[in-house]
Amino acid sequence: MAAAAAAAVGGPQAPQPELPAPGLALDKAATAAHLKAALSRPDNRAGAEELQALLERVLSAERPLAAAADGEEAAAAGSGGGPGAAEEEALEWCKCLLAGGGGYEEFCAAVRAYDPAALCGLVWTANFVAYRCRTCGISPCMSLCAECFHQGDHTGHDFNMFRSQAGGACDCGDSNVMRESGFCRRHQIKSSSNIPCVPKDLLMMSEFVLPRFIFCLIQYLREGYNEPADVPSEKDLNKVLQLLEPQISFLEDLTKMGGAMRSVLTQVLTNQQNYKDLTSGLGENACAKKSHEKYLIALKSSGLTYPEDKLVYGIQEPSAGTSTLAVQGFAGATGTLGQLDSSDEEDQDGSQGLGKRKRVKLSSSTKDQSIMDVLKHKSFLEELLFWTIKYEFPQKMVTFLLNMLPDQEYKVAFTKTFVQHYAFIMKTLKKSHESDTMSNRIVHISVQLFSNEELARQVTEECQLLDIMVTVLLYMMESCLIKSELQDEENSLHVVVNCGEALLKNNTYWPLVSDFINILSHQSVAKRFLEDHGLLVTWMNFVSFFQGMNLNKRELNEHVEFESQTYYAAFAAELEACAQPMWGLLSHCKVRETQEYTRNVVRYCLEALQDWFDAINFVDEPAPNQVTFHLPLHRYYAMFLSKAVKCQELDLDSVLPDQEMLMKLMIHPLQIQASLAEIHSNMWVRNGLQIKGQAMTYVQSHFCNSMIDPDIYLLQVCASRLDPDYFISSVFERFKVVDLLTMASQHQNTVLDAEHERSMLEGALTFLVILLSLRLHLGMSDDEILRAEMVAQLCMNDRTHSSLLDLIPENPNPKSGIIPGSYSFESVLSAVADFKAPVFEPGGSMQQGMYTPKAEVWDQEFDPVMVILRTVYRRDVQSAMDRYTAFLKQSGKFPGNPWPPYKKRTPLHPSYKGLMRLLHCKTLHIVLFTLLYKILMDHQNLSEHVLCMVLYLIELGLENSADEESDEEASLCGPERCHDSWFPGSNLVSNMRHFINYVRVRVPETAPEVKRESPASTSSDSLGSLQSSRRPKVLQRENSGTAQVFSLVAERRKKFQEIINRSSSEAANQVVRPKTSSKWSAPGSAPQLTTAILEIKESILSLLIKLHHKLSGKQNSYYPPWLDDIEILIQPEIPKYSHGDGITAVERILLKAALQSRMNKRIIEEICRKVTPPVPPKKITAAEKKTLDKEERRQKARERQQKLLAEFASRQKSFMETAMDVDSPENDIPMEITTAEPQVSEAVYDCVICGQSGPSSEDRPTGLVVLLQASSVLGQCRDNIEPKTLPITEEEQIYPWDTCAAVHDVRLSLLQRYFKDSSCLLAVSIGWEGGVYVQTCGHTLHIDCHKSYMESLRNDQVLQGFSVDKGEFTCPLCRQFANSVLPCYPGSNVENNLWQRPSNKSIQDLIKEVEELQGQPGAFPVSIISETNLSKEMESVMKDIKNTTQKKYRDYSKNPGSPDNDFLFMYSVARTNLELELIHRGGNLCSGGASTAGKRSCLNQLFHVLALHMRLYSIDSEYNPWRKLTQLEEMNSQLGNEEQQLEVPILYHDVTSLLLVQILMMPQPLRKDHFTCIVKVLFTLLYTQALTALSVKCSEEDRSAWKHTGALKKNTCDAEKSYKVLLSFVISELSKGKLYHEEGTQECTMVSPISWSPESMEKYLQDFCLPFLRITSLLQHHLFGEDLPSCQEEEEFSVLSSCLGLLPTFYQTDHPFISASCLEWSVPALEIISQWCSEINTFTETHAEQGKALLIQESRWKLPHLLQLPENYNTIFQYYHRKTCSVCTKVPKDPAVCLVCGTFVCLKGLCCKQQSYCECVLHSQNCGAGTGIFLLINASVIIIIRGHRFCLWGSVYLDAHGEEDRDLRRGKPLYICKERYKVLEQQWISHTFDHINKRWGPHYNGL
Repeated sequence: MAAAAAAAVGGPQAPQPELPAPGLALDKAATAAHLKAALSRPDNRAGAEELQALLERVLSAERPLAAAADGEEAAAAGSGGGPGAAEEEALEWCKCLLAGGGGYEEFCAAVRAYDPAALCGLVWTANFVAYRCRTCGISPCMSLCAECFHQGDHTGHDFNMFRSQAGGACDCGDSNVMRESGFCRRHQIKSSSNIPCVPKDLLMMSEFVLPRFIFCLIQYLREGYNEPADVPSEKDLNKVLQLLEPQISFLEDLTKMGGAMRSVLTQVLTNQQNYKDLTSGLGENACAKKSHEKYLIALKSSGLTYPEDKLVYGIQEPSAGTSTLAVQGFAGATGTLGQLDSSDEEDQDGSQGLGKRKRVKLSSSTKDQSIMDVLKHKSFLEELLFWTIKYEFPQKMVTFLLNMLPDQEYKVAFTKTFVQHYAFIMKTLKKSHESDTMSNRIVHISVQLFSNEELARQVTEECQLLDIMVTVLLYMMESCLIKSELQDEENSLHVVVNCGEALLKNNTYWPLVSDFINILSHQSVAKRFLEDHGLLVTWMNFVSFFQGMNLNKRELNEHVEFESQTYYAAFAAELEACAQPMWGLLSHCKVRETQEYTRNVVRYCLEALQDWFDAINFVDEPAPNQVTFHLPLHRYYAMFLSKAVKCQELDLDSVLPDQEMLMKLMIHPLQIQASLAEIHSNMWVRNGLQIKGQAMTYVQSHFCNSMIDPDIYLLQVCASRLDPDYFISSVFERFKVVDLLTMASQHQNTVLDAEHERSMLEGALTFLVILLSLRLHLGMSDDEILRAEMVAQLCMNDRTHSSLLDLIPENPNPKSGIIPGSYSFESVLSAVADFKAPVFEPGGSMQQGMYTPKAEVWDQEFDPVMVILRTVYRRDVQSAMDRYTAFLKQSGKFPGNPWPPYKKRTPLHPSYKGLMRLLHCKTLHIVLFTLLYKILMDHQNLSEHVLCMVLYLIELGLENSADEESDEEASLCGPERCHDSWFPGSNLVSNMRHFINYVRVRVPETAPEVKRESPASTSSDSLGSLQSSRRPKVLQRENSGTAQVFSLVAERRKKFQEIINRSSSEAANQVVRPKTSSKWSAPGSAPQLTTAILEIKESILSLLIKLHHKLSGKQNSYYPPWLDDIEILIQPEIPKYSHGDGITAVERILLKAALQSRMNKRIIEEICRKVTPPVPPKKITAAEKKTLDKEERRQKARERQQKLLAEFASRQKSFMETAMDVDSPENDIPMEITTAEPQVSEAVYDCVICGQSGPSSEDRPTGLVVLLQASSVLGQCRDNIEPKTLPITEEEQIYPWDTCAAVHDVRLSLLQRYFKDSSCLLAVSIGWEGGVYVQTCGHTLHIDCHKSYMESLRNDQVLQGFSVDKGEFTCPLCRQFANSVLPCYPGSNVENNLWQRPSNKSIQDLIKEVEELQGQPGAFPVSIISETNLSKEMESVMKDIKNTTQKKYRDYSKNPGSPDNDFLFMYSVARTNLELELIHRGGNLCSGGASTAGKRSCLNQLFHVLALHMRLYSIDSEYNPWRKLTQLEEMNSQLGNEEQQLEVPILYHDVTSLLLVQILMMPQPLRKDHFTCIVKVLFTLLYTQALTALSVKCSEEDRSAWKHTGALKKNTCDAEKSYKVLLSFVISELSKGKLYHEEGTQECTMVSPISWSPESMEKYLQDFCLPFLRITSLLQHHLFGEDLPSCQEEEEFSVLSSCLGLLPTFYQTDHPFISASCLEWSVPALEIISQWCSEINTFTETHAEQGKALLIQESRWKLPHLLQLPENYNTIFQYYHRKTCSVCTKVPKDPAVCLVCGTFVCLKGLCCKQQSYCECVLHSQNCGAGTGIFLLINASVIIIIRGHRFCLWGSVYLDAHGEEDRDLRRGKPLYICKERYKVLEQQWISHTFDHINKRWGPHYNGL
């Protein structure tokens, strides 16, 4: 078959012109069927030719691309109207031909049936949501699409969801990458047997048509690529790609048809014959020729050659020699670059502007050139990939190439092709402008290929993958090398990468490096690499480019003017390009059998290091004031050494170099440690912040185990093998503190300023402690390391689970075993830490779930050394110590300020035993002795920290002492050195008791020591810092050797010289240049040094005992404990010594010294016996006195400040308690002044700005600080108890019909349809949506003070979180957010007793008074007539209230601008505030007076403002509801106004609204008896409404029964107070109208099951009236300051009614309570009821249905709630993140959902913008009147919009460890946290978002 296809396609036949032109117009399907039949015949030559001709014509590449190239003219001229049409046509033809005459859709289905889909292979692009399961993955890069993940079973696995960055493909079904147990149901391996064999003729046409189609595509690509002089512009490339979109999509669709079609495509793409025949360009076809030429041009311009041009072809096996860099070429450093094209190099050169640092190029003539620039294409696939790269990896092409991967044959072919093009990819990447996108696309492909170990191995063997990768990386870095300036600037031959280049700055190299790391993770590939010496040499060359990069030079004079940020690039480069491949290789060197690999790496590493030392001309002194943090060669060497000893049982000495090399190796890492101390001592401050950044990054958790840890380890190795005296003196010299180590009280330091001495000394000692006590690479197991790291991090601070994972340096290679989340991590965590569940603080700040160290960890495992090593910020060390102190205090172990505890160490691995010799060398002992002496004598510059470290070192020495004491050893060995005159031996145990009598010191002449008479002794004049003569007292041997001078520096020099000389005699050819070091000689300017001899007469032991006295401040404080309790010596581990301060430490050390030797024990006892003479008082010089005074003064000032702060804090606390107190009912409103005295006292207010107190007056009014906000919370009440849930399927929808707001809206518009507008606006309240809520913090201020305060805020340039122009401010006292000031009405605050005395007037009299008072408009004080300040303020605050809400929430009247509108709005504001307060109290008043809302309420003041404005409008005088309520009318008046619209019948009025209208119409302050009168009258109306509603509810029979029973009792005495009588009367009255008639039968059946008993009726009536009673009681509480009684829920009605004065006082409570007993009728009940009912009857004559709907129903509103959310976040995410927007039908980039109503919105979506408002802001206005609560789907966080501001609230979904996952970065499963959601809901209902959340910013309508 294939042969036939080849024949059919092959042969450069001329196109056949004979075929008739109408052939094209023939029915495509018929042609296709005819051709298929022809081809199915055994002899198919004719059919093949015919098809060939047809395809020639249809797919001719000339027409469309000419059109594309020449633009419009061609398009007009071309047939078929433009380029698009011809291509459409061609595609149609192809589809027809493939289907062979049938329908294309059916064809697709048929092919799919033969899909043996064992692999998913779904390809996705960036930003796609995928899953990774570590439990199922074999390769760390494994990923699954959401569908396969959810179809598989991953319960309990370690998985996470992630957003793909570069794109990827689903690995389900691929057992090379993941375990089969994780496959989903679809891809659990199907055996190929049950898939039928593909019928031959199904895909026959495809085999003929596709080669032509693909060739056509390639021709397009060739045509479109014009290689002009400059790089082709992005625009042109994109244009071509857009034209090709349909073609590539067609190919992509083919790949999706399944396995059968993919294998055909594979055949076509990899068949070399087809390719050769079609593309060689040898035929007569001019078009093909031209196309081939373009292809050759493109190859050439890419710096590639077509192999025919070269004589030889084929890659020679690179031998070890060829791939090394020519080291000789370094000298010239300007060698030719070989054939590597330099066009792209030069243009970058200019752009860098490097100036002085010229780029260096290496000679690469020796390198294997064929890897870099030979490329030959032998199949369609190869050329397609070539063009894909040329066009910079268009997404469509990448997807097509990846979609083919499930085909195994293709996968291998494609991988080889990819490797073949690797060098070309690198070149294109370097030139690309869009390197980021391109990098992502490259990795998208390569990760699919190289994650498969089998495939990687095959390509490594067959295509030299490793050689190619290493060579390509080397080439890439060579383009940005510069000369190194380390050490010897002029003559250095070393080159390093320049971190300022784009290549490093933009991380352009990462795709190549990440591929390299990926293939090194496969054992088989890594082994090949480690065996290949040539590759190792090349790789070490590559690594050496990074050795010493980003060199820092210390600025000594002025601050550097430009802080370079190149260090980011440098650290990233070392980590990614050097360290990660190193970890990859190390992971394969785990067992003994791999020793050889380690030897290879170590060998070439040492060679590279030797070359490096030679290249930078290094001898023995590092150049001063320079430091580089990058020594990758040192680190490779160190890590392989560590691995060799730890895992491979190699003998350490066999891989160590000679002493001289070790001395060189230690210099640079030691230099880094010293520089760290310098940086922290602020000696590098002139280099800017970036140097601090480097010091931090060096120890930061992601870098430390590739940087500081190997460095310290290497120093430990060097220390264990070098002479200890040499090492110790080197350390002090590097840290520049040698001159400080003198017994003299004054000294000259030639290299260090005095202010840095102390911190540098601390640095040096701390470094020694770390060096000697760290065991990370010296014997700790992996689990111990993990535990130590974890303890250190937890001790600094409590940590969340994710931050712990992040902070613990894991082995960067994912296969290393310590995988985050692996079993060992979790088990160690649970062993060392306790989990603290997330808690809420009352301030609203939310905590995450934290882990905190267990008590026993603090007790036994707290390790300050590890903490110091791992802290990025110095403050963390302090934090750890503070926490430790707190633990000791709390557990009662130690009350004072403890010192860092001494921790026992893991035993050393035998290979490193030599390290402990540092502790037993005389140099160290001299230093320790000197420092102890200086501390005892109070010399300056010594801190407690120094003492702490000195004692730590002594203790380390005692813990690690040699077993037997030898005093002789010193005298036996070698020539006596000068420090032998100090101590006899080198063992610390014996040296501790050695007394030193005299020391000769060199001091400045001014020093106090000079004046003393010195005993005669040999003086010495060479420069030295310490000298002593010794007379051992205890040892009976008299030995008075001649005194010598001891100098640390001289010692070190001598030592080094010895070694150099020894090695130079061995290797005579090495020229040694001993450097004379001038910088240590004393400069001439220094004052004369003279020699003085000090009498010391101390030993280390005696110094320690005196120190004990000094620290404890008592004489003879130390008493050897073993004298009392001999047991102590037997059981040394005594808990009382493990925690404590310096005194404890000294005691512990003395005990250990006594334990180690009897001799010491005796001496300690002896010293203690002598009563120690007091330490001589030090002579204090004037200068010192001054500094002491200064210190003392400072100390005192500090104490004073502390005291003040404490006082302030307690004051603040008490203020907060009074002002912010939430629950305690004792302290009522801050301004309230109780008025128990009979006289009328005016309320007094404190102004929080000017601090004056006084009453509020007309001309200087005081106001309350208030926040006005529009609120729709009330409108969100629904009538069902269960809150609605958030929809998570298409079926679930939330409709707003049943919300309180909707119901009220419908009612108002219904009333407006039938009744007079002005009367409608009195009958209901608005403000359910967009009502104005007023709240206050309770503080008051003068209004004029407030104005000046606002002025000052306006001029304040600081960015506030609020907008002053909108009147916003924060309360000057408590900083609560506010936006207006509510004036306080002059007069007493709580209405006085005068008004509250009960009067004995009858209700009829009171009714008259009320009516008269409502009629007088002027009943207000003068303020209305004369414009006073107060009235002006009242006006302005009213304006504020109006402007708080949108116009649509204020204007309900039919005639806009009518005063009725304002009238309605104003009394509704009062209603809104009362209703909201009721909700805050939980919907009822059972809890009584105590409540947040009541405490800081401003309703009283608000009422005054509203009343003032309401009285400006009078109600229609002829219609006042009051009259209707209290007077019987003559019947005829009703008939008069038939023609105009009716008034609203009184029974349709909302009683609560009437109450507010009546009260606000009264002159203020209101009298209590008038208030009660109004309430009584309204209660009668309310009760009647209740009866009416009840009568409508029950069935016809019930009605007639009640009508009957009630009628019988009509004439009893208390008929007016019996609900039965009243009910029967209501029924009989209403039966006259049509209210009951109209209902159909269905209504009855619905309601009939309810049988009404007297109890249930009573309950119904009470429930109907309760809402009114609650609001009224609240109102009474605010107006008259009466307390609300608390009660049980069932007695709420009776308690409230008696509190309101509805119940007669003599009412007995023994028989059951009846609501009707509260009624008090002012006119005969039945008459007035009859009158009210007749109004309804009149209306129902015409509108029976509406008449019924308008009846007031019982209140059924439940408290408002947010939507309920599902338990698991994934349910929300899966539904919403793919949901399309209803407006623009696209999937939004940032989808969000409203938690109040469930609406789906686009955050920041421009598609849904309306008049410059984005959708979220718009929705927040419509749904919440400016408050919106949105859940951001892709981030799991909640965002709050409040007006013009917004804030991120946090997340209500937490993972298993109780922490948020903002932006779903970790992708762990998240679960709802009910407590948090409750807090959110609470803040919404109580309107406290503004107060509780602190971080607000403006959103500029862009959300």
